[in-house]
Amino acid sequence: MGPLTLPLVISLICCVAQGSPQLRRANDRLGQCTYTFTVPSPREGTCTEPGEAMTAIRELQRDNSAVKQETDALKVRLSLLEKVVNKLLGGEATGQSISSPQAFPDAQVELERLKMEKDEWESQRGSLEMAYSDLLKEKSSLMEEKQRLTERLERVQQKQCPQVVETPRSRDQPIPSRQGPSGAGSHGGVSRPSSGQGKGGPAELSRWGADGVGYQELKSELTALPASKMFPESQSASGGPQYMGKPGCGELTWVGEPTTYRKADNIAGKYGVWMKDPESVSPFSLDTIWRINTVGADIRQVFEYEKLDQLEKGYPNKVYVVPRSMESNGAVVYRGSLYYVRRKSRIIVKYDFKTETVAIQKELPEAGFHGKYAYSWGGYTDIDLAVDELGLWVIYSTDNAKGSIVISQLDPATLEVKQSWNTTIRKQSVANAFMVCGTLYTVASYSSPTTTINYAFDTHTGVQKQISVPFQNLYGYASMVDYNPTEKKIYGWDNYNMVAYDVRLSKM
Repeated sequence: MGPLTLPLVISLICCVAQGSPQLRRANDRLGQCTYTFTVPSPREGTCTEPGEAMTAIRELQRDNSAVKQETDALKVRLSLLEKVVNKLLGGEATGQSISSPQAFPDAQVELERLKMEKDEWESQRGSLEMAYSDLLKEKSSLMEEKQRLTERLERVQQKQCPQVVETPRSRDQPIPSRQGPSGAGSHGGVSRPSSGQGKGGPAELSRWGADGVGYQELKSELTALPASKMFPESQSASGGPQYMGKPGCGELTWVGEPTTYRKADNIAGKYGVWMKDPESVSPFSLDTIWRINTVGADIRQVFEYEKLDQLEKGYPNKVYVVPRSMESNGAVVYRGSLYYVRRKSRIIVKYDFKTETVAIQKELPEAGFHGKYAYSWGGYTDIDLAVDELGLWVIYSTDNAKGSIVISQLDPATLEVKQSWNTTIRKQSVANAFMVCGTLYTVASYSSPTTTINYAFDTHTGVQKQISVPFQNLYGYASMVDYNPTEKKIYGWDNYNMVAYDVRLSKM
């Protein structure tokens, strides 16, 4: 008797579950013995047919194949994970298995290294947090400084133009012209307002017929007038510099291309200063030229040339030797004397060319010196002297100003500070500065061939603004920029070369 086939076994199992079987024995056509089981069923077709059984088997085989594939993939993944773990614990380098006891010391070393890296990162994070905290404190300090400056500006504006109560007629009625005793119009200017009943007070405004004018309308009217007409002819209301009666004064609007007059002979002339005296005295003239080479630790020689052609040929008329060495190239010549800063100090010296002696020397209070608040090009240019239509000036900074430019007008006879103004222009952010008609102008770059005069600070009004007047550094290293009010020229020293620029001022 042959073995039972798999379909028969499945049919047997399925049919036994339905009821009591009936067994029949028979021989097939090949003479083999076969058995047939029959189970009565109330419902037809409840037993699984052999075809359905084979379908179920094929589905089981497919499921088994899928499970085997997933198992193989899982084994591959486990193998890869074991390699990664062995690599992390040093097992790959030493040939040890993850389960090997010898792998644990290496794992301990690796763990210690990771802890050290973690501590290092946490330390760096702490440093960054401290730096961020410092930045927040600095921001808070700057905000407080901004608030302080804003309040100060508001107080200045209130002093310059006190607010009055606006009435309905102030918007409808124009401000009448000021009338003199004879009824004729005046110069068209106004007196500077101030608190109190004196000049510029309510009585002054009443004469203008501006009792009910609002602040904005009055300010607009004032800014439409030239600055030279806004103050009494003697001096400003605050005791500032005299500027009325100065012909040709105005705002700087144009600077021409540089003209080269001479190139220095040696390395000592890479930086320097050359100038004329805008208010010369006998025996000198307006044509007399002075030149100083400012490279070196002992700058004491001053070359005098009677005329420009002597300078161009290199033949000085006389050489002066000052008793104390100079600091950098901030010197100027004014009314027959040389004004310069003594080396490594904040002392300003007045040297008289006629007597060849030091007339006076005086310390500039609180001024930074010897590289503390220099221009962007360096050169110990902390204290820079300047001359314009209004007289002698000094441009510098102090610790209280936190590196911003301070302007002071000096008495040329005594070197006493007559008045000072604080700006918000960072001295180390500009390449140079000079004065024109009582206004400070700064140069943006000392090396860029095409740069600009980028800031202006008017000492008459205390107003600072950004401007953009084109300026050329022809030779790529401008270390000196000074203004001559008589010639209306800017003198410059640009990388060994002595140059000059024509300028144009607006009409007042």
